[in-house]
Amino acid sequence: MLKIAVIGGDGTGPEVVREGLKVLEAVARKDGFQYTTTEFDLSGKAYLARGGDPNKQNIPIVTDEQIAQLRKFDAIYLGAVGDPDIVPGVLELGLLLRLRFELDQYINLRPVKLYPGVPCPLVDKGPADVDFDVIRENTEDLYFGGGGFLRKNTPNEVATQEMIATRFGVDRCLRFAFEFCRRKNKKKQLTLVAKRNVLTYAHDLWWRAFNEMGDAEYPDITRDYNHVDACCMWFVKNPEFYDTIVVPNMFGDIITDLGAMIQGGMGVAAGGNINPQGVSMFEPIGGSAPKYTGKNVINPIAAIASMAMLLRVVGDQKNLPAVRKAGERVEKAITATCPKMKSQSAGKMGYSTTQVGDLICEAL
Repeated sequence: MLKIAVIGGDGTGPEVVREGLKVLEAVARKDGFQYTTTEFDLSGKAYLARGGDPNKQNIPIVTDEQIAQLRKFDAIYLGAVGDPDIVPGVLELGLLLRLRFELDQYINLRPVKLYPGVPCPLVDKGPADVDFDVIRENTEDLYFGGGGFLRKNTPNEVATQEMIATRFGVDRCLRFAFEFCRRKNKKKQLTLVAKRNVLTYAHDLWWRAFNEMGDAEYPDITRDYNHVDACCMWFVKNPEFYDTIVVPNMFGDIITDLGAMIQGGMGVAAGGNINPQGVSMFEPIGGSAPKYTGKNVINPIAAIASMAMLLRVVGDQKNLPAVRKAGERVEKAITATCPKMKSQSAGKMGYSTTQVGDLICEAL
């Protein structure tokens, strides 16, 4: 029995999650596995209703008790985070980043895949050219929360933000990336993206660990290196070069949004926050899109692709072949459905949100 925690979240999040769950129900019937879902209302509206301050986090957005409950699930399915009535950062830090850190979801997995029928902004590039995976370290770097202010709100204010890389954190991310690249068995090429010519301490650690692990344990994997600025250039010029990328947290945050755009936009970009030994969380990359809330026009493809990733990853982790097969089936249904859509943009798809979900179910 697959146990899934569902966090619809904010804005259009509940709408796209609804379509992902619709597809889950359909594919579970076809592939013969059982599951349960439990909803958690961790939205901005719920935070405000409990007396939360819209300008700062004054009460927990997700409580210790809720985190303890979430640990008991096989996966978390998240819709979106972000409420226009709450200043940016309150929900993101209090919910999204807290879950990543508390549940030790140290891998952010972002497939960059151009589906057939989805327009690519790059001239003469098609699905065969844009098909690679980015593995981003998810719990260290500039995101771990170190730093502070000195003489805040004065002309002499000083702000610091600390970058941290631990050998433990770097090694476990690299090992996941090497193993992922080996299992994928495509080009068997792993590219490290960093900035070791300038960040000569933290990224020197990444460089040394990358080569030491590659030499000792993965001689079958071809290793490559890009400075992050060069990587952005090559994403646009020659995306077909890449197979698997491994990258520290902050630069990973940047290049994966660029990756989403070359695959057709945030409406088709799926992501996973993965703890290979624990509870992982899967989410569409696009935001809460509050201006489209309730209009039934938002694109659910990214959320459905996130459900496909959930099934593939959890199927592998829990050794559930039927669940893994279901994830692959959903991915094929997305591939068959995208060419039927006029656009991937909200309100321009030629179908409503619910109709796109229905098309995916039919394609199963």
